[in-house]
Amino acid sequence: MKKIDENSDRIVRIAQHADKKAFAALFGFYGPRIKGFFMRGGMAAGQAEELAQETMLTVWRKAQLFDPDKASASTWIFTIARNLRIDLIRRERYPAQHLLEEPDPEQEPSPSDGLLKAESEERIRIAIKALSPEQVRVIHLHYFDDIAHSEIAKTLNLPLGTVKSRLRLAVQRLRNLMGED
Repeated sequence: MKKIDENSDRIVRIAQHADKKAFAALFGFYGPRIKGFFMRGGMAAGQAEELAQETMLTVWRKAQLFDPDKASASTWIFTIARNLRIDLIRRERYPAQHLLEEPDPEQEPSPSDGLLKAESEERIRIAIKALSPEQVRVIHLHYFDDIAHSEIAKTLNLPLGTVKSRLRLAVQRLRNLMGED
């Protein structure tokens, strides 16, 4: 077994202990690099940012599949990013194609997953009620309607910076309310 680098070690800690500090460090390092990777490929900044976040969320969810003996952290993470970009392109070209594909057996939820999901959704609903109406609106448009920041700014006739600030503050408040500092 070879000596693993710091970022590979972080992924292992995420997999074994759901280590949020390791994830934050990994996100801080790779998030901007992944966004840049997408933008160099011709993707708009807003979409690149969203796909970079989706990439890092996938890293969190699938950290247990990482094998430091087979690939470096960088190779593994950028492979996830590349695959997500390919999936996005396919969805844009063939919008209904994913409906014909067989579901991934790894993704089938267990009964306890359903219960945890329901509990989590209820906690989120309660926390959202504590937000201001303006924050709820941007949260809903971005996360539920899947609208990019720039489109939200146009829809609400607000500066892009205001939309981003409201969204960031709303997410931060939700995390605090849910105890996920």
